[in-house]
Amino acid sequence: MENKAEEAGMKLRGRVAIITGAGGGLGRSHALTLAGLGTKILVNDMNAEAADRVAREIAEAGGEAIGFAASVTDEARIAEMAARAMDAWGRIDILVNNAGILRDRSFAKMTMAEFREVVEVHLMGSAICTKAVWEIMREQRYGRVVMTTSSSGLFGNFGQANYGAAKMALVGLMQTLALEGE
Repeated sequence: MENKAEEAGMKLRGRVAIITGAGGGLGRSHALTLAGLGTKILVNDMNAEAADRVAREIAEAGGEAIGFAASVTDEARIAEMAARAMDAWGRIDILVNNAGILRDRSFAKMTMAEFREVVEVHLMGSAICTKAVWEIMREQRYGRVVMTTSSSGLFGNFGQANYGAAKMALVGLMQTLALEGE
């Protein structure tokens, strides 16, 4: 097991990753793990304090990180986020589309605004972030895009029609980008 971790670290050392929704939870775990393997991290979160806290945590452990507050649905700010990573490190190798929200409610009680809001963050936010780094990765002839999905998209989950639909849509986006990114 140790050899695989060393091998992964060698492949990731010096790479640059943007991780959305990384101010806590799963995104934070992604950020800390990749940073521990030598990856430079742009920590994105809507909450500036949370993003900066995770960036400091990475720096205190000997890594390199920048906090950047932005909603993944804000195209202008996401373009600024990609530019910030490029200004700091000259490349973007990895994008982890992890940002998300929940507005759980049975479909009968869910408003279309609640449905749209979840789809906007999960699906459109991932598309916006991916579009912001796509040409950079194409020009580098290297890049990895990771989408955080959920079994709710495949199997459903009571009260999560909006979330399940958004997560399944991410699978379709991911499959198509894999073909186009080759």
